[in-house]
Amino acid sequence: MLGKLLKYDLKWNYKPLLVFYGLAILFSLMARGLSEIENSLLFTIIGQICYAVSIAMMINIIINNLMRCWARMVRNVYKDESYLTHTLPVRKKDIFSAKVLAGIITMFTSILVIFICLFISYYSPENMNGLKLALTTMSSTIGMQTSLFVAIFIGIVFLEFVFMLISGYLGIILGHRSNNQKVIKSIIFGFLAFMVMSITSVLILFIMALFNQEIMNLFNTVAEPSADTLRFLIYGGSTLYIIYIIIYYFLGNKLLKKGINVD
Repeated sequence: MLGKLLKYDLKWNYKPLLVFYGLAILFSLMARGLSEIENSLLFTIIGQICYAVSIAMMINIIINNLMRCWARMVRNVYKDESYLTHTLPVRKKDIFSAKVLAGIITMFTSILVIFICLFISYYSPENMNGLKLALTTMSSTIGMQTSLFVAIFIGIVFLEFVFMLISGYLGIILGHRSNNQKVIKSIIFGFLAFMVMSITSVLILFIMALFNQEIMNLFNTVAEPSADTLRFLIYGGSTLYIIYIIIYYFLGNKLLKKGINVD
């Protein structure tokens, strides 16, 4: 049953996202094509407009990805559609799991489309050589292989958005346990859920700094941190995001099991 729930959630989430995917790729192609036309002020201006629109589409992809997932959660679990949802022979755990998985899958494809659009828009031998040089310099400074550094960087970006997504889910669950102003409270709880763990990360880092002078230097100096410290921040940050996502997933499941107030 989880597979069927996931199928319908993905279908609902992708319906508008596919439009933004198409527009982002289209304007990226147009921007790239027009940029190849030389000695034309008109085409140069139109090309720059297409670049701006493609960037706007990429931003809209992430925003709409998050909003669509949250809207699906509200409509399917708390609004009119919930009367059908809660009559299905499925566990609340499966309902929530489907929402989380659908969000993770769509976020992955959204980030992938954005990278494709950036590649289309800005690829050139010169830009690639400059990017490779920058990545090689940063990865060597940290003491990592370039490929590993790129993979971890992309992974952290992905985990950041997934954490935002699941913070929103938790905010919706907490907000809809109230009897009034559910939308406002959902936004407030979602923001607090995100901020609590962000502040927790800083507190954990500060506590560790009390026993490690190099980490303490991050708080009381502007000196460039060592490669060991940078690697620690990268690996530690990635690990914390995964832990926070797991905590919020199980907390959301636990709260849903306690009961749902259907509008």
